Amino acid sequence: MKLICIGRNYAKHIEELENERPTDPVVFLKPDSSILLKQHPFVIPPFSNDVHYEVEILVKIKKLGKYIDKKFAPTYYDEIGLGIDFTARDLQSKLKEKGLPWEKAKGFDGAAVIGDWLPKADFDSVDDISFKLEKNGEIAQRGNTREMLWKIDELISYVSQFFTLKIGDIIFTGTPAGVGPVAINDKLVGKIGDKQLFSINVK
Repeated sequence: MKLICIGRNYAKHIEELENERPTDPVVFLKPDSSILLKQHPFVIPPFSNDVHYEVEILVKIKKLGKYIDKKFAPTYYDEIGLGIDFTARDLQSKLKEKGLPWEKAKGFDGAAVIGDWLPKADFDSVDDISFKLEKNGEIAQRGNTREMLWKIDELISYVSQFFTLKIGDIIFTGTPAGVGPVAINDKLVGKIGDKQLFSINVK
């Protein structure tokens, strides 16, 4: 399996990080070794002093596909999830300044939280899913998939031009505004609507 991640897919998040608005989806990968094991805490890595949470809607691919037309994209998934794309922001900034890849800042061990999954059939529309991240009981991020610059089906079609999608692949669809640092003893809880899909302790 592979984790295909989309950056800069929410306008307000682009603004908060003072990034340039892209003309095409920004795509990067995380290795499967970056997945945080269930029931494990997130351990802040020693090479970063500024790790940020980024809550995201996830999509799990259920069949093989390449060059997928947008109109057929809905047939390639039937589960919606929620996760965190942890980012070593200080390291990422240094890499970006030098025009280097982001993988060290995005793909380190434990940098990908994958919560529980919900049936796509539970939602009236995948383009109107409300989700949030709570940090120590307070709302840190709140978003809705209608705010995406590129919607889920567009993303599936786009990334399938470059990568063959395989069963079990997961797409991280981008984060809304409100990203921020984590500290030891923080508790992060992710919800779609009022359903809790993950709870993570930071060590």
